Amino acid sequence: MTGPRTEARGLGALGREGHRAAGTELGGPGRHRPFQPHYPQAVNCSWVLTPEPLLDTDFVATYRHGVWGATETGECVRTGPRSCSFGDVQMFSLTPYVVNVTAVNPLGTASRLLPFLLENVIKPDPPEDLRVSPIPGETKKLLLEWSPPGSWPFPEYFPLKYRIRYARGESSIGPYEQTSYTLTGVRPGTLHRIQVAAKDFTDSGEFSAWSLPASGTPWVEP
Repeated sequence: MTGPRTEARGLGALGREGHRAAGTELGGPGRHRPFQPHYPQAVNCSWVLTPEPLLDTDFVATYRHGVWGATETGECVRTGPRSCSFGDVQMFSLTPYVVNVTAVNPLGTASRLLPFLLENVIKPDPPEDLRVSPIPGETKKLLLEWSPPGSWPFPEYFPLKYRIRYARGESSIGPYEQTSYTLTGVRPGTLHRIQVAAKDFTDSGEFSAWSLPASGTPWVEP
């Protein structure tokens, strides 16, 4: 039975107690990856099997804070058939966390370890409520407005930065810190499709997926 391949990526957001959270995707026992949607309130983990086994397979997932030494091991609580979550993580810690996923079936067991730093796996959820509006009297401008992801409830304390994707050829601009932007130089009388992505302001982790698209046409003289 093949063990999990491991790789890391990130997600970031703030929990309702003012803590941000983390998440991990475990490809395994083939691969697993960490990501943080609520850093550092919790770490979410998910995994896949490569190759997919023919036998029913169960999983045991644990975590620890620290790679070496007598570090206490905790349970990564199952949240689905191939996912788990653990909390009580230490913000800004320079000590790696290690997730261990073990696959168990009648052929035996196979495990894979994934060490990672919380800040390296921050990845916000996409921005929400994107609006594209014409600006009266401006035939080549559009006003873009959006909201931070709802899973990141304290952006005033843990700011995000944003980039914008628009026009033909998937052009993008940014990042910008504000949640509004005046797009200039757009083609008059044309419907423009816009998307926005978010990233931790400190540049930790990676950008979110792109938001749901919104479209708008510049002001047209009556």
